[in-house]
Amino acid sequence: MDLKDWFANRKKNNETAQAKQILSTEEYCALWISCFQCRELLYTRDLRQNLQVCPKCHYHFRIGALDRIEHLSDANSFCETEANLISSDPLKFFDTLSYEDRLKEANQKSGLKEAIITGTCTIQGHPACLAAMDFGYFGGSMGSVVGEKITRIIELACDQRLPLIIISSSGGARMQEGILSLMQLAKTSAALKKLHDCAILYISVLTEPTFGGVTASFAMLGDIIIAEPGARIGFAGRRVIEQTIRQKLPADFQTAEYLLKHGQIDMVIERAKLPQTIANLIDLHSLDCNQPKPEAIAKTPLKIH
Repeated sequence: MDLKDWFANRKKNNETAQAKQILSTEEYCALWISCFQCRELLYTRDLRQNLQVCPKCHYHFRIGALDRIEHLSDANSFCETEANLISSDPLKFFDTLSYEDRLKEANQKSGLKEAIITGTCTIQGHPACLAAMDFGYFGGSMGSVVGEKITRIIELACDQRLPLIIISSSGGARMQEGILSLMQLAKTSAALKKLHDCAILYISVLTEPTFGGVTASFAMLGDIIIAEPGARIGFAGRRVIEQTIRQKLPADFQTAEYLLKHGQIDMVIERAKLPQTIANLIDLHSLDCNQPKPEAIAKTPLKIH
């Protein structure tokens, strides 16, 4: 064997060893995960069975929209609506990447077409309209399609007189759509006004994290506002507020517990108890949801552009 072949074989052996090491690391990461709060090393399968909640410190990990729907709705009861709505690029936005490329990247990473999934289902036997946001798609940002899907599920709840549950997890409005994304704040709020006039229950569930334009619109307009333990909820970020007011904020500022203490939300409910809690609330308000539609409301269709 000459010197050239020896170096070639050595390089090949090193690449094989590195590949095995990477594979071993990926297998390890797939089996174990460290809790972000208490740093406990958790077995992934046990964590999944515990609804992605740390059994030691009860830290609630972020979960996707599909997991939310599976957890809240009865088995095989969810029927998706507006599944084919996808974002366009009206402003031809470009930073380091084009908006179209970012959408494709978000789609590949999350497996979703948009940052929200909407549909109808039953929750412990109670028919309902359900919408779940997914932070894994573009940070759960609200663009034109997210606003449109939320508006349409609200209108469906009005037409079928079903209670509405929206699970929020978002960084706010999507800057790549500029003013069009900001218009969704008014659009969804106007739709919820119609829902309120129809005397139909709207439960808003806030999860980690809920910020920006989502907090400034439909997320905080629920008849009943529920949050998961430890969820961060606000408009601007903590650092921005501290730099603006030049004061140090409390350690628990913008957490679900802080908002509950100051009367901005109604409940802080653990993930495992959410389905039963929501079912109880729907049952409690079922008389309101089944009231005949008032004549004045029936003659005033919602016009949203």
